[in-house]
Amino acid sequence: MKKIALSAIAFLPALLFAQDTKFTVQGNVGTFGAPAKVYLQFRQDGKTVVDSAVLKDGKFTFTGQAPAVPTSGYLLFNPKRSGMNSSRDYKSIYVEQGTINVSAAETIAKAQVKGTKSNNENELYHTALKPVNEGYDAMEAKEKAATEEQKKSEAFIKQAKLDEKAIEEQEKIINKKFIKDHPDSYVSLNALQSFAYSADYVDIAPLYEGLTADIKASKGGRAFGDILPKLKAVALGATAPEFAEADTSGKVINLSSFRGKYVLIDFWASWCGPCRAENPNVVKAYNQYKTKNFTIVGVSLDRPNAKEAWLKAIHKDGLEWTQLSDLKFWDSKAAGMYGVRAIPQNFLIDPNGKIVGKNLRGDDLTAKLAELFGKI
Repeated sequence: MKKIALSAIAFLPALLFAQDTKFTVQGNVGTFGAPAKVYLQFRQDGKTVVDSAVLKDGKFTFTGQAPAVPTSGYLLFNPKRSGMNSSRDYKSIYVEQGTINVSAAETIAKAQVKGTKSNNENELYHTALKPVNEGYDAMEAKEKAATEEQKKSEAFIKQAKLDEKAIEEQEKIINKKFIKDHPDSYVSLNALQSFAYSADYVDIAPLYEGLTADIKASKGGRAFGDILPKLKAVALGATAPEFAEADTSGKVINLSSFRGKYVLIDFWASWCGPCRAENPNVVKAYNQYKTKNFTIVGVSLDRPNAKEAWLKAIHKDGLEWTQLSDLKFWDSKAAGMYGVRAIPQNFLIDPNGKIVGKNLRGDDLTAKLAELFGKI
């Protein structure tokens, strides 16, 4: 289960921008005083910038150099002495030139952040997403109220998956509308990244082309534009790009060696919590259909020098199919070829190498396989 701020996928760090200008972030969180702190975190010039301010009568101020175009970041609040990393109360903001005003009663998560163009637009965006977050809240409340026996029932699990899928579809519609309505917004550029995770090229490309020239010419806009040809290459109906990587024993395996079978290319990593949570669904699908001209090729985005962690995760999660990795983290060659910027992510290819499915998670994977091979 997920919320907008904590997506159930592990993302490549967000598109960022550079060039220095002045910014001020000022505001209040109720009437808190020391040891309560607010933390500001964002990335600049490839580095993570972190600053903190002790609250006095609830007030805090940050000043500094900001990118000339907006950079997404976070305000985090901790009323105790336990530091930023233990804070679970946070709010996304855009660090940009000007004065950013923050007003919160007791929690940063519910703060209003206004005063600059991108932050005003970000407030509009999160207001639009309110039904989505309310949907996830309702799901969490329902799960919390259920007994352990109810949670394990097939009917409860099935309904939870249907509810989550409906919310995800609602989120896609909201993202698409916001991007269309705000083509001159850096918020739209980041929303496009979220939309692009589960959408196909035919839907993504027009949204990108609809952005203004300034947005597309920004560092982040150019970076997304560079990804588009890769997304086109892995669109539904396209021939899956060929790649070769080493398996767990060091033997180089070509994707084309599986030609003649339906193959699920599964991008994951041992460090990716959402991937590990999804693995039981993948194992279930594999065990059901492995005798039906179907197999899986796992491609891990594990870090350099993390082969042991990769092998341990394979064994612990019971991943019996072919596993490949160049152990280059987000620089994975295969992931780059497939435009992968978030995991878990998968592509189903047919015996001729054509892509016939994407991002088949949970019951969607078994449903697609049942469509191809018949229900088991």
